[in-house]
Amino acid sequence: MIVEGKNPVKELFSGNATVEKLYIVKSADPQIAYIISRALEKKVKIIYAEKELLNKLTVSGKHQGVLAVTTDFKYAEVSDILNAAKIKQKPHFIIILDGIEDPHNLGAIMRTAECAGADGIIIGKHRAAGVTDAAIKVSAGASAHILVAKVTNINDTIRELKDAFINVVAADTDGEPIYGSRLTGDIAVVIGGEGEGVKPLTKKLCDKTVSLPVFGKINSLNASVACGAVLYEIIRQRETPNK
Repeated sequence: MIVEGKNPVKELFSGNATVEKLYIVKSADPQIAYIISRALEKKVKIIYAEKELLNKLTVSGKHQGVLAVTTDFKYAEVSDILNAAKIKQKPHFIIILDGIEDPHNLGAIMRTAECAGADGIIIGKHRAAGVTDAAIKVSAGASAHILVAKVTNINDTIRELKDAFINVVAADTDGEPIYGSRLTGDIAVVIGGEGEGVKPLTKKLCDKTVSLPVFGKINSLNASVACGAVLYEIIRQRETPNK
């Protein structure tokens, strides 16, 4: 798997990713100097190359003079995500993606989830984006820190979470207004796919559905943007529970 760009590659060395080798264009840039120093510490093979070689290897075309080859992304188990909340001694805070197919949306959600302090993300194995090079690039290093579990059946996983007394909330256009909805305690948020949103059966399994207000002529938000808005409303309610 190829990870490109100074910030994403730098974050690899502070997470759990295994970097096999680095391609570097010689530069006086302090970020690249830092990456080289961390690579030397971890005994990662460094290949100093011309920009033309990195251009051939690049996925996005935005390598910024540094490109890392890593092992394939290591998915977590749902149990790892559940244990994360116990370790932090905080209520569960989980994101479930119901059919997100665009790796750029997945990467953006990974970044937002990590910034929001979520325990992890659950995605489906079928008809859904996986953690690819493109998703890792967009995550801007968050892929090295956020847990992502891949499951065969999203609905079965929702049932398991509910059995563990975790409230499961769908975010969709036909829900109750989010700003009047209580979103505290152990919670899992379901974000639907780019086309059809949260699937009807999945929505029925959820404890409730919430919606974000829209005031323009377009009646829905991009999935990653909607996810960010919902996550930070949950944070607001947790931080100011009496308001």
